[in-house]
Amino acid sequence: MTTPATLERQRFADELLAVGPDVDTLCEGWTARDLAAHVVLRDRRPDAMPGVLVSMFSGYTDKVQSKIADTEWTDLVEKVRAAPKLSPTRIDAVDRLANTSEFFVHLEDVRRAQPGWEPRELDDELTADLTSALGRMAKPLTRRAPVGITLAPEGGDPIVAKQAEPMVTVRGPVGELVLFVFGRQDHARVALEGDEDAIEQARSASFGL
Repeated sequence: MTTPATLERQRFADELLAVGPDVDTLCEGWTARDLAAHVVLRDRRPDAMPGVLVSMFSGYTDKVQSKIADTEWTDLVEKVRAAPKLSPTRIDAVDRLANTSEFFVHLEDVRRAQPGWEPRELDDELTADLTSALGRMAKPLTRRAPVGITLAPEGGDPIVAKQAEPMVTVRGPVGELVLFVFGRQDHARVALEGDEDAIEQARSASFGL
């Protein structure tokens, strides 16, 4: 079985080859090469992963990622394309859990940093896995929001991501809501409802783990 996560991984690798290593991405300060190196680090260097979340370890993480980024471009992209043979993400259930939102978001990080982008039409299986990811991740990702956040996916039940007042309701397709709570607010095609000041705070909030 090929999971939506695996398909998004392949699409991400294809997009990297199409745009080249030097284009900007939505990850501030990172080129496509930097983003590819981050993914390879995540896949293959668990010893360097703590620095992604904990600043005291970030120096080592940056050093490892920089070394990975020096890999010849097509070889680097091929490492992105194929998970390591002994990775637990070779198990379909683990792949879906760990990688669906990761590769969806990073693919859009590349696509939406280029001129003329439009949202993709997502198939039902990918939409279902992103809906599950949104349900799991919405609360931890928005916990530092200065306002309440309710996510209202098209055709789905509302998710209260952050219970607080004033409350902002964010409406849109599930993929756009995933991008919103992963901190890509400026590039998510969503509609925001609520107090004007609260909406501005939601748009500029620092989301993330």
